[in-house]
Amino acid sequence: MANSFINIYSGNPTEGGTDGTVISTDGAQTAPLVVNLDASQNEVKKVKLGIRCESGYITSGDTVIRDNNDTNDRWKFSLSENGAYADSITISAAISTVNTIFWAQASSSSLESPTRDTTVSLQVSTVIQASS
Repeated sequence: MANSFINIYSGNPTEGGTDGTVISTDGAQTAPLVVNLDASQNEVKKVKLGIRCESGYITSGDTVIRDNNDTNDRWKFSLSENGAYADSITISAAISTVNTIFWAQASSSSLESPTRDTTVSLQVSTVIQASS
């Protein structure tokens, strides 16, 4: 299920486009962000994501994206694929009804047992207003 104001999209979204697969916001994992990692290899993968508002809305001010419940500190974010990755990113430009691209990086550790971790969620903090 999508949010009625702003959503994150996976599936190689295009900057300035309206493509991608909306990541579920209902907590039921109906369309989760999936990253398969080989923990025995301490694998790291980067995933291109897009964020955009639904029709009739736009953000006002900064938009902060971070993870929620990442107890092993395995998720990081960047504004570009080869940029610096951190626990959160801030998008200063207004987000409208077309994709603004950012990157997520997931990592694994050989010290962990293989698992399907569904406890981590992405959190978006922003102010949304009606567009004119």
